[in-house]
Amino acid sequence: MGNSLICRTKKDTKDNGSRSKRKGRSQRKMLAEEEFLHKQALSMALHQHQLSQRFDGSMSRRIGSTSSRRHTDPLTNNEKKVLESLEKIKFKKIVLLHGEGFGAWCWYKTIAHLEEVGLQPTALDLTGSGIDLTDTNTVTTLAEYSQPLIKYLENLPKDGKVVLVGHSSGGACLSYALEHFPEKISKAIYLCATMVSNGQRPFDVFAEELGSAERFMQESQFLIHGNGKDKPPTGFMFEKQLMKGLYFNQSPTKDVALAMVSMRSTPLGPIMEKLSLTPDKYGAGRRFYIQALDDRALSPDVQEKLVRENPPEGVFKIKGSDHCPFFSKPQSLHKILIEIVQIP
Repeated sequence: MGNSLICRTKKDTKDNGSRSKRKGRSQRKMLAEEEFLHKQALSMALHQHQLSQRFDGSMSRRIGSTSSRRHTDPLTNNEKKVLESLEKIKFKKIVLLHGEGFGAWCWYKTIAHLEEVGLQPTALDLTGSGIDLTDTNTVTTLAEYSQPLIKYLENLPKDGKVVLVGHSSGGACLSYALEHFPEKISKAIYLCATMVSNGQRPFDVFAEELGSAERFMQESQFLIHGNGKDKPPTGFMFEKQLMKGLYFNQSPTKDVALAMVSMRSTPLGPIMEKLSLTPDKYGAGRRFYIQALDDRALSPDVQEKLVRENPPEGVFKIKGSDHCPFFSKPQSLHKILIEIVQIP
């Protein structure tokens, strides 16, 4: 009996040791995989920086097509119809604008897919974002923040027009452009974005999640005081775990890793600025809104309120998408963008 008890005790000890070793190996494997993903994301970010040398100013680089399926497999009848329809479109240029903290890098999947169907996408780094080296603490107005877009529109041919797509707070830049360059924009597409009305601030859209602007300016732990603690805040940046919960609750791990090594602080002035929008300029523009239905940064209820109070020409919805459909639901996003581009 005693021997039996001793044997069982030794066996239990051995089993516990084996489990502990397996657990240790599992944890090391998880850490190794996480480290690999971060290295891979960093490599992508560095690669994007090298490719950017092909472009002028802060205009985005193209990350290159990640899929060659359409070039190797036979096209379906539906794909042929889409391509034929897109060939007849007069304005094929699509300008992609990122949201707060992001850069042109976030559109790498979108660029590849739109190029495959013959469209001409260009992603821009807004001032102080992506690889634009401007200190975000010096960017105080929406006009300054939107300078790369303003320069792009000013350099278009006299009769040239583009489709603008703005994500999140980048929607404010869309609205600014519609007001100041209405003749240059064929369509404006707000992607779970700040489609504010006249007299509103982009920040007001996020008040449900972040509280009032006044309270945020006084109490938020995410504020950056670039000119000293005794001076007004100049920017903000969320803690990484909070960003993951707000922005990336449905996004692939690799894209989240890319975002974690690429996101930068956001200038505070532009999103606290009240927009002046007129009926004959901004109001005459063709606006479309794409809702993300699993968005935790800009809830579906808030997005619904935006389109109800400031009705666009069309509203589209993406099920199962977080705040970043270009990561979480790229195929759905691309289909909707192509559909909107084809609207006469």
